[in-house]
Amino acid sequence: MANPGSERVGVYPGTFDPITLGHTDIIRRGAKLVDRLIIGVTTNMSKNPMFSPEERMAMVEREVAALGIENATVVGFNALLMKFAEKQGATVIIRGLRAVADFEYEYQMAGMNQHLNASIETVFLMADVSLQPIASRLVKEIAMFGGDISGFVSPSVRDDVNARVEKNGKLGDY
Repeated sequence: MANPGSERVGVYPGTFDPITLGHTDIIRRGAKLVDRLIIGVTTNMSKNPMFSPEERMAMVEREVAALGIENATVVGFNALLMKFAEKQGATVIIRGLRAVADFEYEYQMAGMNQHLNASIETVFLMADVSLQPIASRLVKEIAMFGGDISGFVSPSVRDDVNARVEKNGKLGDY
């Protein structure tokens, strides 16, 4: 348990494939709640990533730098979240919520995490109303079908995604 007055370290984990405006909103707001925010870029085997872990980490680092957030660092991990959080000295896990479906999943995860380490709290931040529909999975799908993703990601991430789609080929010609 953290001593009063000691550094508050939070972990915001995700695949960030790609990082969206929703993610950067949670990073910006989450960084205000802790002394140090660790953005944990992980690999989720159930997802089909568009970018490698190294590419995603570089993307997140670039976006965090553009936001001017000085108390945030980006760290890659491929481990149980609570083990990663313990290694980072975290006392808080920060998670973003968009909708009821997110809450049900995150509530279950928070409960399991509490069983693994009750001294690390989970804090949920509601997504900004204008950003609630944004999901990395949908951003990739829109881009793969040639749609405009400008309203969901920064210009530099849009360019990264569009370049990857161009390299891999679009899915439709309609």
